[in-house]
Amino acid sequence: MNQDYIKADAWSIVEEGFDKERVKSSESLFSIGNGAMGQRANFEENYSGETFQGSYIAGVYYPDKTRVGWWKNGYPEYFAKVLNAPNWIGIDVFVNGDPLDLDTCKAVKDFKRELNMREGWYQRSFVAQMANGIELQVKATRFLSLDLDELGVIAYEVTPINLDCQIKFVPYLDSGITNEDSNWDDKFWNTTKVDVMGNQAFIDAHTMKTNFATCTFMEAQVAYNGNSVSSNTGTRNETYASIEFEQEVAKGEKITLTKLGGYTVSRNHDKTQLVNVAKKVLKQGSELGFEALLAKQEEAWAKIWEMSDITIEGDIKAQQGIRFNIFQLNQTYLGKDSRLNIGPKGFTGEKYGGSTYWDTEAYCLPFYMATKNQKVAWSLLEYRYNHLEKAIENAEKLGFTNGAALYPMVTMNGEECHNEWEITFEEIHRNGAISFAIFNYHRFTGDYSYIPKMGLEVLIGIARFWHQRVNFSEDKQRYVMLGVTGPNEYENNVNNNWYTNYLAKWCMEYALEQVRIVEKEYPQDFERIQAKTKITSEETSDWARVADQMYFPFSEKHQVFLQQDGFLDKDLVQVSDLDKSERPINQKWSWDRILRSPYIKQADVLQGFYFFEDHFSQDALEKHFDFYEPFTVHESSLSPCVHSIQAAKLGRMEQAYTFYLRTSRLDLDDYNKEVEEGLHITSMAGTWMSIVEGFGGMRVTDGQLSFSPQIPEQWDSYAFKINYRNQIVTVSVSKKSSVFELTGEANLTIQVNGKSVTLVPGEKIEG
Repeated sequence: MNQDYIKADAWSIVEEGFDKERVKSSESLFSIGNGAMGQRANFEENYSGETFQGSYIAGVYYPDKTRVGWWKNGYPEYFAKVLNAPNWIGIDVFVNGDPLDLDTCKAVKDFKRELNMREGWYQRSFVAQMANGIELQVKATRFLSLDLDELGVIAYEVTPINLDCQIKFVPYLDSGITNEDSNWDDKFWNTTKVDVMGNQAFIDAHTMKTNFATCTFMEAQVAYNGNSVSSNTGTRNETYASIEFEQEVAKGEKITLTKLGGYTVSRNHDKTQLVNVAKKVLKQGSELGFEALLAKQEEAWAKIWEMSDITIEGDIKAQQGIRFNIFQLNQTYLGKDSRLNIGPKGFTGEKYGGSTYWDTEAYCLPFYMATKNQKVAWSLLEYRYNHLEKAIENAEKLGFTNGAALYPMVTMNGEECHNEWEITFEEIHRNGAISFAIFNYHRFTGDYSYIPKMGLEVLIGIARFWHQRVNFSEDKQRYVMLGVTGPNEYENNVNNNWYTNYLAKWCMEYALEQVRIVEKEYPQDFERIQAKTKITSEETSDWARVADQMYFPFSEKHQVFLQQDGFLDKDLVQVSDLDKSERPINQKWSWDRILRSPYIKQADVLQGFYFFEDHFSQDALEKHFDFYEPFTVHESSLSPCVHSIQAAKLGRMEQAYTFYLRTSRLDLDDYNKEVEEGLHITSMAGTWMSIVEGFGGMRVTDGQLSFSPQIPEQWDSYAFKINYRNQIVTVSVSKKSSVFELTGEANLTIQVNGKSVTLVPGEKIEG
């Protein structure tokens, strides 16, 4: 834990007191989004102190030219940058001609931020004592509409406390923005038109190179004593548009600016109609008004929470943590658009770039399958199918042939756009996560239709890649995998990473199995796929031969699979023997020292034991957990959740709880000292998994849902819901019992602690 200023609250994230040192951290923590756009919690009024300005539009990016010291063949041409979009939230405030700026005020009192997760709004309030002696009470409420997802809403209220004064509001749009993250300081946006029309303004701009056309728009209305205040004038220049409102305000009386704003984008509309569409959005928002829009927001979030909420009794910080994670996941992705995916920072920052990593398949898919429906999960899988041709092109650039597919480490459009060689071209295990997601989707939903329609082509491409990526070792008389990086990015260019080898074997075997099923049971689909891929029985037999002869490094001494061939050659000093001043090592050590160390960034061998739990005994899991966890520094956001699940599987609930608390409050408590850069969105799905799969013990085995519930000592009870094959199972666990309730149309037989239990709709059964 590196910060502890967020107040414990079951449904809100709350900060009290103004501290300039934590402004950027709070901008991340209080971020808002609606799946189509999002923004950091920047102040509406001018702030001259340190800040990280950021607004983002889903799917809009810039191909920033790769910057490396020494170019190597195969490097991606660009690194996709999540773009800081034109700013629509800005409201300059002047009091008797002086600007309101919390960085220069004489005093800021009663400062409070609240992110209300139950209802989906962000609010900030404070009393500012300005240099000119005037004291103001300010309250700003903001949300991004879930129903009208191109619209954002702000209500900005100012009340003079000690003197009558002249208040001037200048709401504005600004497309003259820059990215925090940029390789060459390129100009990302080109503004083509700026218009001010009465109390509305519009900026037409498009991204350079990718040519996403956007219209950033706003409408402003000011009310004082129940009357509308007329705008004085509109100002514009090449990248800026503003409207001014000025009013004499008596002390103790409130003046309110309501600002509607947002984006229309050529991804969704004819680029010649963006202003007209924006006007329609503003008309809808204006006719509804602030209160009705807020009420609709509350209703929309109530529907989301009805299914996705996890309740915890007896541990307020744990409760706040899980709701924060679920809230941010839903702000980032709602499954409405199969062209979109879940970026590692969502709408909260620019680090990592790209729209998707393997995090989506490995961590996020289970959350969306169980809390939404299979249509949303299908969209995530369809995203990868739509990028199959690009994955084949990515592999071809590296010399692979015959339709072998290498899915990118980072992508916006299916093309690889990550430019660290040891990650981009060696961390190839992400291919396996995509195959596993197809398997996991079928296992959980029971819906096989994706595989003959789309998935088999993906599986064939991935199997072909693995088949070509291995080579036969005459010395070992086995197939080996050289020069890879496993999930543990603190080891690069190693030979025979166990997790990668195991995934390769499983992928080839699973693809072969699906080829046989589709050929037999879906002959028309198979005929189409065979004509397209030229798959033959000789080729699939070769997959089976290679898979059967894969090499896996193993230590007879420790009776564990080795993370890679040279792991035991390291100086095996455990993390507990490291001085705390050395941590985190990724911020204290040279990269050379890290690579030679035994320290593990996140689950690697244990990631394989998580995916393929039913392939190994409980005794084997325990041996591997006890060997590898003591070397794990958990400096990846994806690490604590897997370890929490496995600790719970081993019955080590205190350790599982510690890992859970770390994953659930990773950003709230800033464990990795980097929250100001943005939140760890994709790992938040792992927090959900820690409770549902860890403490709840949820699995799907042989087509049946099963649970083995446990409860941390710190909790009185917890409860969650699962949408399993279109029937809702509610699980409630206390120290005394576990209760299961079914909402659906038919009985459902599940396993509870190894015993068969039949759930009847509407009845509660104690397991």
